[in-house]
Amino acid sequence: MKVSYYPGCSLHSTALEYDESTQEVCQILDIDLNELNDWNCCGASSAHSTDEILAIELPLRNLVTAEEAGMDLVVPCAACFQRLKVAEKHIIEEKEPAIETSYQGKVPVKHLLDFFSEEENLKVIKEKVKKPLSGLKAVCYYGCLIVRPPEITDAIDHENPQAMDELLTLLGAETYPWSYKTDCCGGGLLLSRTDIIIQLSGKLLQMAEESGANCIVTACPVCQVNLDTRQAEISKNLGKEVHFPVFYFTELLGLALGSEEVGQWLERHIADPSDLLKSKNLL
Repeated sequence: MKVSYYPGCSLHSTALEYDESTQEVCQILDIDLNELNDWNCCGASSAHSTDEILAIELPLRNLVTAEEAGMDLVVPCAACFQRLKVAEKHIIEEKEPAIETSYQGKVPVKHLLDFFSEEENLKVIKEKVKKPLSGLKAVCYYGCLIVRPPEITDAIDHENPQAMDELLTLLGAETYPWSYKTDCCGGGLLLSRTDIIIQLSGKLLQMAEESGANCIVTACPVCQVNLDTRQAEISKNLGKEVHFPVFYFTELLGLALGSEEVGQWLERHIADPSDLLKSKNLL
């Protein structure tokens, strides 16, 4: 299977472990990832709040390239996925302002989680699991942008998504129900308003712990950064020690598929998850 791959800026920088685990998993599953030629930033950080036309034209350029390649476009970053879908809908639905382009919307834009959750891929994953994730008790955190708003994302269930829950269950983990799987972590305020990040992400970590889970699993670079790197500040704010592993779903997928690269991905985490995995005989 061949697909086009748009990593976006985060996966080549702060979320390098997300990119590496994605590449590794696809190699194990015999999925040929073709990184878009000469891709550019989708503008997620600022374009949509400063220039309406630029906010469409930046992701649109990538969509044109993907359409020329003629393969489904797979996107791991939630923010990138959102901006690409916004541009897709803008052109297909002929919204204003009108933008001249060759793009015709012929290539599906898929978030990486939804791509791996397709029936054909789930069947291959099930056959290739070497190390079931027994003992992991996870809450799945989808965040804001993968599923909402549904008229942009085409999500089937934007209030209670199930794709990550079903995938982790297939891998042998136990997923816990909780009411916060699509709540906001503070998003792009991680540099400008750390007080809001600490409050919102702190609540998510508290609720995950109260659910009985021993880890959070996400599919968004910003969510992972906010939940993983702010735990010292959250601990200070709550007046108690918080140490809660936060995984990318691709890292756990790679672990279950028997990848030997897992250790180097986990080394980049601030909240070290290795003790948890060792206690469950997974490392």
